[in-house]
Amino acid sequence: MIKDFSSFGAAYRDFKVREGVYVPEPPEEFSGDNPFTRMAPIRGELKDIKFDETYPYLDKSLKFKIWHFLIYLTLWIAAFPLNRIRFGIKIEGREKIRRNRKLFANGVMTVCNHVHRWDMICVLQAMRYRKAWIPMYAQPFRGKDGFLMKNIGGIAIPEDRSGLRAFDKALNELHDRKQWIHIFPESCSWKFYAPLRPFKIGAFNMAYRFSLPIVPMMLSFRPRTGWRKLFGNGEPLLTIHVGDPIIPDLNTPRKEEAARMRDIAHKAMLDMAGIVSNPWPSSID
Repeated sequence: MIKDFSSFGAAYRDFKVREGVYVPEPPEEFSGDNPFTRMAPIRGELKDIKFDETYPYLDKSLKFKIWHFLIYLTLWIAAFPLNRIRFGIKIEGREKIRRNRKLFANGVMTVCNHVHRWDMICVLQAMRYRKAWIPMYAQPFRGKDGFLMKNIGGIAIPEDRSGLRAFDKALNELHDRKQWIHIFPESCSWKFYAPLRPFKIGAFNMAYRFSLPIVPMMLSFRPRTGWRKLFGNGEPLLTIHVGDPIIPDLNTPRKEEAARMRDIAHKAMLDMAGIVSNPWPSSID
């Protein structure tokens, strides 16, 4: 029997899942019209940072290197175990990362839905604890979380054309170093939102440009059970699903191939989450 989720609001219109798939009730009302509405507020007083050609998109300072190391050390020692205890993180399909390690020798791009404050931690655990660099909207870098966002590997996306050359230079260097890149193609976080929103095309253009395999991942939810009911404020437990890599076909024009990879990734993520009817198409560009 498929449950009707219309009571969850307009953003759940026509949403249906396979029997046995758990869908948490959303903590807030989501926009039924614009899937790119930014729901999470920027915390703290905003700093005056200009994301132009002078901004260090790829910081090479000793200070950054030390903090980058310390933050990842904290993730390995504390955050990853805590994620298993607090959110019961389960990883399905993780063997695909190991099986395709030769394919990823020159770098890879991972994509995932953006539905949880700890979703990047889940992605890193699914990646077998590899580091990743994450292009992100620039505005939150001005707030309280900016320090952590930058030092975990966040790269601010320029707000105007003046910073694009420096931003592209940073990405070129990461590609030359065969680094892993992660992008949330939904662009902004909607907490515990079970449907899959449309994707921005930029991630797939980047994968084509650098000839990077794309690994789709999908976060889904489970009810909080057993001893985990004693904490967590009733928030659902998490499962992250790892899909098969999508290989760019460089013999196909970029625009056409980026759209193809976007559509395949979107469909694969729906299937992994057990979604049989989704309110959104893969794109509304």
